[in-house]
Amino acid sequence: MTSQQDLFDTLAQVGKALGSGHRLALLERIAQGDASVETLANTADLTLGNASAHLQHLRRAGLVTATRSGKQMIYRLTDQRIVMLLGLLREVAETNLAEMERLVSRVFADDNPDGALEAISRDELLSGLKSGTMELLDVRPKDEFEAGHLPEAINIPLDQLETMLDALPRDREIIAYCRGPHCVLSHQAVQRLRKLGYHVRRFDEGFPEWKAAGLPIQ
Repeated sequence: MTSQQDLFDTLAQVGKALGSGHRLALLERIAQGDASVETLANTADLTLGNASAHLQHLRRAGLVTATRSGKQMIYRLTDQRIVMLLGLLREVAETNLAEMERLVSRVFADDNPDGALEAISRDELLSGLKSGTMELLDVRPKDEFEAGHLPEAINIPLDQLETMLDALPRDREIIAYCRGPHCVLSHQAVQRLRKLGYHVRRFDEGFPEWKAAGLPIQ
């Protein structure tokens, strides 16, 4: 006879699947758009074998699905609630784990020494886009941008930033964004562009959170 403990044990499968930093990195990439095992392994700096093993854990827990396209297996999130789940996990860790707070403050140490680099919220961004005073800069790789992006965003991957400055306006504030709140690509873009005299901040979320909120994407 099924017991409450059976329910808890089944629920724990999801927790176990999330209990790996590599799997969280894979989920962050899959949240940008469907991706092959090869792409995911490269993004997470894993071998194909290790990436496949981690993906199987995520698949068994119902967090991702996979379909075959030719010789490739293509992975996608089961649904957008997983982005919300990852967001709650992050918020709980940042609120209750001193080590998490310390690491975040180190990664984004230059964000707010005097308020100048403070990240912009979703509400501020929506207001700025509506008024036409802000320009969106997506610094993710091209394949992630093409899978989906914020409306009217300019795509300049971080490693091409200095060679594509002509695409950036000088008369509007630039808001850089990338894969999510802990993605360092937009943070690094802000640092580089500020040194070049641009008025720029980073979005404190990313493409998956924007999409999960039901906001327009392209």
